[in-house]
Amino acid sequence: MAGRRSAPAQRVVRVLDFLVEQRGKRFGLSELARELDLSKPTCLGILTELVAGGYLVRDPRTVTYGLGPALVAAGRAAQDGFAAGEIARRQMAGLTARYRTTCTASAVVGEQIIMLESTGPGAVKVGQTYPFAPPVGLMYVLWDSDAAFENWLAKPPTVPVELDEARLRQVVGECREHGYLVESMTSAGRRLYSLMAGVAAYELPDEVRELVGELVSTLGERVYLGADLAPRKKHAVSLLAAPTFDAAGRQELVLTMYVGAAITGAEIARRGAALVAAADAVTAESAGFRRPSDSR
Repeated sequence: MAGRRSAPAQRVVRVLDFLVEQRGKRFGLSELARELDLSKPTCLGILTELVAGGYLVRDPRTVTYGLGPALVAAGRAAQDGFAAGEIARRQMAGLTARYRTTCTASAVVGEQIIMLESTGPGAVKVGQTYPFAPPVGLMYVLWDSDAAFENWLAKPPTVPVELDEARLRQVVGECREHGYLVESMTSAGRRLYSLMAGVAAYELPDEVRELVGELVSTLGERVYLGADLAPRKKHAVSLLAAPTFDAAGRQELVLTMYVGAAITGAEIARRGAALVAAADAVTAESAGFRRPSDSR
């Protein structure tokens, strides 16, 4: 069960997130309080503690606040924990150049999905999080162990959604066989991801959860299966996804290539093969391996 969130801690995170987004700009107390809708005393208390910890610096001349050196160390430590992300970025840059599209690398961290890297055009925010529970997160367990898939399937859904388990298991089998996923996200599905961005699982009010649930198509139906794809026929594709694996043979990252257009089944196969090759290169360079049970 998800833990309760702390309002004071959320305010600290809001301050840090705002300054990170401003990329080096500094702000005075009044500006920050206004931008973040905080009272000046509350904002000052947060700033004072963050300065004391080295996470922010205060310029005594201009009386403004900016990011501090402790965040550099924290960022380096976090990057070391996701070393595959930088490797993935290099591989994705090649796909972006070849197909002139946006590619992303993401992973599950705790109970959240987090965007780690992005290349190409598009408004994909690195650091954006999504709840890791149905109806979000299927591709993060597709190529992992059967137990990982069952654990995800057993999570209480963040919004009311119909689970066609037979269809989902068919999706798992085919995606493991082909090595990649082809998703045709509906406009409702895109709205769902937009609404769930940055929201912790299970924290939406009941009436909002029911409303969002109305936007969700049945899980599994957004994924094309092999029989759905005719080589010469065009199919509306939102994105392709493929996994990387860590040194223990577990699924680590998901690389995605955005399409957002109708393309032929043959072109889907070509792009899928290119994406899998990039993902396999990330796995190899990060000393990972694909377990035999998950081999294509």
